[in-house]
Amino acid sequence: MNAAARPSALHRGPTLVHQQSSDDVHSRFDQERSIGDIIRQIKNLSDEQVDTIIAYQQQHGVRFGEAAVALGLATDSDVVFALSQQFHYPFTPDERRGTNPELVVSAQPFSRQAEAFRAIRSQLMMRVFGATDGKRALAVLSPDRGDGKTFFVANLGIALAQLGGRTLVVDADLRGPRLHQLFGIPNGSGLSGILSGRQEDNVIYQAPDIPSLYVMPVGVTPPNPLELLERPAFRLLMGELLRKFDHVVVDTPACSQGSDAAVVASKCGAALLLARKNKTRVNRMNELVEMVGATTAKLAGVIVNEF
Repeated sequence: MNAAARPSALHRGPTLVHQQSSDDVHSRFDQERSIGDIIRQIKNLSDEQVDTIIAYQQQHGVRFGEAAVALGLATDSDVVFALSQQFHYPFTPDERRGTNPELVVSAQPFSRQAEAFRAIRSQLMMRVFGATDGKRALAVLSPDRGDGKTFFVANLGIALAQLGGRTLVVDADLRGPRLHQLFGIPNGSGLSGILSGRQEDNVIYQAPDIPSLYVMPVGVTPPNPLELLERPAFRLLMGELLRKFDHVVVDTPACSQGSDAAVVASKCGAALLLARKNKTRVNRMNELVEMVGATTAKLAGVIVNEF
């Protein structure tokens, strides 16, 4: 699997409305009206503005969204957002993108990067999440810091959530957690508290603007990360999470920081290895493959991060 997948026809986003038969005028009208209703709601358009858009639409033979954009009453992003609502496809519009721009699958769902994550998702659905020999969580590992694991985990989680199933991304990087920063959620409690036996509330948060996606942060960074991960509580927790969620993806520390990632992979059941283009050395990846092979985790594949 390679993160440099080609963009699909979805890159053209708004042309999706042309998928209907030209004979079914009534059905097309209903769909156009629903798009118009969504745009009207999100832009808080007045009746007068809507009448102006409809007049322009009829005069020029264009769609409601195109007319609204031409008149300066909506943006292309508004039209894509309206389509995403109609087709139940999570998308974060421009005015709500206060979250980290690294969440490209949500913020730029028709970009080349987002399409690459969808291609990887398809492979993982067959190799890991659709496996007939038992349900597994997926740990993402890489040799060094800066390889893009957290970026990858976050965007893969969004891509999986766009399928509609309940998806959880877990920050098991107890040495340098970052998932909470990407999603803009609290980090006062989380995985470390559970593994240390503390009773904590609110350890799982719903990701803002992304239905079906949930995040478990690290919480307090512990002084003994490896010891916590080696406790039976982590395996028990993974089993419980797999019963509650359709997909579980786990971020890990860089393998150069210790044995944490190998322990996490063995308790998740599956591992995906990430290399960074023009940075990761082949011998380091070979070592990582051997390390995963020595665990009980299934090796799902190797990704080359080109972004």
